[in-house]
Amino acid sequence: MQLAMINDEMLPLDKLDSAYLDRGLYFGDGVYEVVRSYDSRIFALDEHLARFANSLAGIEINDVNIEQIRKKVTAAFETAKIHNARIYFHVTRGSAPRDHNWDDHIKPNFFLTITELPDFAGLKQKGIAVLTCPDLRWKKCWIKSLNLLPNILARHAAAAKGCDEAILVDDTGLITEGSGSSFFAVSGRTLRTAPLTANILPSITRGYAIKAAENLSLQVIEKSLTPDDAKNADELFLTVTTKDIIPVIKFDDKIIGNSQPGTFTQNLITEFLKFTRTNTKT
Repeated sequence: MQLAMINDEMLPLDKLDSAYLDRGLYFGDGVYEVVRSYDSRIFALDEHLARFANSLAGIEINDVNIEQIRKKVTAAFETAKIHNARIYFHVTRGSAPRDHNWDDHIKPNFFLTITELPDFAGLKQKGIAVLTCPDLRWKKCWIKSLNLLPNILARHAAAAKGCDEAILVDDTGLITEGSGSSFFAVSGRTLRTAPLTANILPSITRGYAIKAAENLSLQVIEKSLTPDDAKNADELFLTVTTKDIIPVIKFDDKIIGNSQPGTFTQNLITEFLKFTRTNTKT
């Protein structure tokens, strides 16, 4: 008899809920997005859905209607009635018996959660500490894949050292990005961040931070940094969908600036928030 076992319960395999046969569970065979809202309005949904479509195409899930995803997201958001929400959703290739190859006819699975975002004002006022870790991810980080094991191991290593984020460093000694964020340095009136190559996620918040910097007449240079470059910068910060712009005041063992969020970073936080009032969907 073919059977399954869930914790201590055994049951015939043909009675198993298809959710347990999801290729996302077996292989991380899917892609995801995280969107947020400000004051009951979803921010940058068009950009997130465009990236989601690119991620789907990148792993050859070709039969997902993005407009239907938009309707699901907006309907769920309107039902949840959470003013400042984290909206997570993913699509996997579907449910099927475990096999590395896939049947082109299986139906993709969609999953979504909406939760309330905590207030990150304290982090923006105080700043955070970060720790460098080796970048062990795959070579197509532009795809927002469910395969996040290297990211979470790096984040856990950082947390064990009392740090809030891991900054990933590749085999050539260059910073790529954070385990769940984009990484920026400010020196003088120059803002520097890694260019969008295959090993960098095209972060939506990253793009708006660059626009904010241009509005403040900062010179933007998309060029990778070394850890030493970061340690010698005037200011450092991260961008991430759920937290916007977060100042970094400690990089490994080096205090950045005077242990306080820098002036340009604070100005960028203010400038970024202007976008949240104009590029939102009800």
